[in-house]
Parts: sequence; C-alpha cells; structure tokens
Amino acid sequence: MEGWFFVAATLLAVAGVAKTRDPSQTQGALAAAALPSGRVATMALGVAETVAGIFGLIVGGGLGGLIVAVFYTGFAWFVVVALHRGLPLQSCGCFGRSDIAPSPLHVVVNLLGAAGAMGYALSEAPSLPAVLADQPARGVPYLAFVAVGVTALYLIFVELPRLGALARERP
Repeated sequence: MEGWFFVAATLLAVAGVAKTRDPSQTQGALAAAALPSGRVATMALGVAETVAGIFGLIVGGGLGGLIVAVFYTGFAWFVVVALHRGLPLQSCGCFGRSDIAPSPLHVVVNLLGAAGAMGYALSEAPSLPAVLADQPARGVPYLAFVAVGVTALYLIFVELPRLGALARERP
C-alpha cells in the first residue's frame, strides 16, 4: 500500500512543479471550466500540489495520506465534470505541455491515487524517510522503484494515448 502511495505523492509533486513552471495549459483547462484561472491562482495550485505531495512523502501518516487523497479526488471530479460537459480541454497541464487531453483514463488513475492515499491514511503507514531507514542500500533500490512507478504513470498518461492516436491515424 505504501509503495503505491509514494508513487502517487511523488507524481502529485511532479505535476505541481510542472504547473508552477508553465501554468498556461492548466490555465486553459480551468478557464474552460469557468474556474479561477489567472496565472497567480494557477501557480498557487501548482505550489499547493507540490507541497501536498512532499508533505505526504516526508510526514506521511493519516494527515499526509488524507491531503494527497483530497487532491486526487478533486482531479477525478474535475475530469468527470469536464468530460460530462464536453469542455474543450486540450490539456490539464499535469506534465507541462507534453500531456494530452483529459480522458476516462485520467479519472481511473486519479481514483486509484485517491484510493491508495486513503488506504495509506487509514493504515497509518510510515513516512518515506521511515521506510527508507529500514531498506537495504540506504533505500536506493526502493527509491528506484518509486521512480519507475512515476515513470510508468507518465507513460500511461502521455505516451499510451499518443500511440493510440498514431495507430488510428495510420491507414
């Protein structure tokens, strides 16, 4: 359970950094949904995501898990509403300019992130530093596992839909 949570919390922090560095994609998504979409508001959302993800990793426990779960639940809700209303979203900005329009796949992964974070919160699992302290090789293999998980989710979100689009375009 904690491994999935650490992947989800890291992905949340990475997505927050991307939104902070280039808020334009997220601004467009928020504007399409008639939500506050100014540069400062969008960057504040990115900073909040980054802080929430890092807090979840460093502090962990019930509060860290709950905070991460709230973010993922909010993302799932946003995508469901956007898809239901047929909002013209080109991107949510989670991975800067490289990601694709939100889809049902985003909903599923966000709900899995929320469920994993809630499970982690309810289990009062240890923080990442506590887990790493009990790992061999100072936790480097465990951190590599987390990095592989984050990379896999990036590939699922970004590259898998691109490959599908390319396959549909070919005669």
